[in-house]
Amino acid sequence: MSGSTARHRLWSKCLAGAAVATALALAGELASADEAGESFWTPGSFASLAATASQPGFSLTSTYYHTWTSAGSDVVRARLIRIGRLTGDVGENVSAISIQPEDLAMVTPTYTFATPVFGGQAALALQATYGRKRTTADTIITDPSLAGRSPESRFETFADTVTGFGDLAPQFSLRWNAGVNNVMTYVTGNIPAGAYSRARLSNIGIGHSAVDAGGGYTYFNEQTGYEFSAIAVNPYTEYRNGVDMHFDWGASRFLTKQLQIGLVGYLYNQASCDGGSGDRVGCFQSRVASAGGQLGYTVPMGDLAANVNVKAYWEFAAANRPEGWNLWLSYTLSPAEPKQAQSTAPRRRSEAK
Repeated sequence: MSGSTARHRLWSKCLAGAAVATALALAGELASADEAGESFWTPGSFASLAATASQPGFSLTSTYYHTWTSAGSDVVRARLIRIGRLTGDVGENVSAISIQPEDLAMVTPTYTFATPVFGGQAALALQATYGRKRTTADTIITDPSLAGRSPESRFETFADTVTGFGDLAPQFSLRWNAGVNNVMTYVTGNIPAGAYSRARLSNIGIGHSAVDAGGGYTYFNEQTGYEFSAIAVNPYTEYRNGVDMHFDWGASRFLTKQLQIGLVGYLYNQASCDGGSGDRVGCFQSRVASAGGQLGYTVPMGDLAANVNVKAYWEFAAANRPEGWNLWLSYTLSPAEPKQAQSTAPRRRSEAK
């Protein structure tokens, strides 16, 4: 074994260890933010070909994310308690509707290692976000009755807008391949560097650290062009937003070497109550499901390959969480597959935190 090869393998193992150490450090930080129906993980971040390998080297994914959601009285009440406009008294009653459009631009550089790590393909990524978010809540608030007085109601509109950078999200992943079967595992974290204020309804950052670890599977038959991917994740934060599960999935077929079409969806379900020092809302179990479609196209560019992917989701069955629709438009520039290794369907992953 040459000295350069040995150093390369040692460097890969050190990066794997550093990723685990970073995750443990993030998990050890105390955060007291009340999430009030907003989670660290963005459902829909993973989709088709998530567990398939990539060509070694640097790649860059640019993503535009637009979402338009509305929320009912329970979510609005929780957020007004967070910003200090309600006390959380049992007698307070809120009838409300909240509208929340959001536009984000995400840039994710990734380096995929050529040297195997634990027999799999290792990749290290860092996502940065910039965007704008506006929240408008129309409410009728009924204050608790006092001795000798009837309850009093008042109409109020709460609105604010934030424009700025979001949190940083590093990610380390490992992928293994055996024929048409592909598996992956990953760990990602949240570095609270983005725009966040407890006194504001709209935030781009989440105001605390978090760690998310999960695994996934992709069935991909390069001869027929059919694929199916499923990713299950379980995030951790010191707000202790209960035990929850995220499940992202995608199914598609490559109609040609460049054109891909299919379905996507996700499920978020919180199985236990919120808690911790930041909780002033009580048990606030959230749930939402979604389904939609996707379209992808790959353009060969010599030594590079450019992939454009569009995903659209429509949400339903929400509880204690905003509900609406969201659109993802991603452009990925990555090393092209060697000509002798190119198959019916080029491998292009669709993922962004």
